[in-house]
Amino acid sequence: MTARTIAVVTAGLSQPSSTRLLADRLAEATRAALVDDDVTVKVFELRDIAVDVTNNMLTGFPSPQLREVIDIVTRADGLIAVTPVFTASYSGLFKSFFDVLDKEALDGKPVLLAATGGTERHSLALDFALRPLFAYLRATVVPTGVYAASSDWGSVEATGALQQRVERAGRELAQLVAAAPEAKPDDEYASVSFEQLLAGH
Repeated sequence: MTARTIAVVTAGLSQPSSTRLLADRLAEATRAALVDDDVTVKVFELRDIAVDVTNNMLTGFPSPQLREVIDIVTRADGLIAVTPVFTASYSGLFKSFFDVLDKEALDGKPVLLAATGGTERHSLALDFALRPLFAYLRATVVPTGVYAASSDWGSVEATGALQQRVERAGRELAQLVAAAPEAKPDDEYASVSFEQLLAGH
């Protein structure tokens, strides 16, 4: 059995938040799909380290707490990144966290992207804001992004459809994680395509 770590970064501002709820569902779906691995999930709410992120941007130096979060995120076997949609894009706090990472920190890392918002019209933020950001960081992003509007939590039928998307995305992330070498403290992922990872290359 292989030990795997999945890092979850969620940028919800309220507590509790639908962003954290979606993040937890995605983490559980990924864990369930990695049936042959010993999976540890580490969840980080950016609201808890917002001041540390801001200070890092101003000074160039992370606090010990932020340094620990960065280390776990960059060394994890896979990453789930979830943001609320503000003004048709990711939140400022979400962007600021990824701005303080080393530009090669997510090179080739399997990443699942998700977002929450008030209405369905903001769902395009996944493809027009989040994907370009993580393409720039050279992460390997799973094909299925998950967007949850307020209406997705409002009925059994809608929540069921959301859960289907969550489980599909979780399986895709699990496939990438399972196909990649087990992460070690000083590992750096090579940038490879989704198809290569699924083929075991």
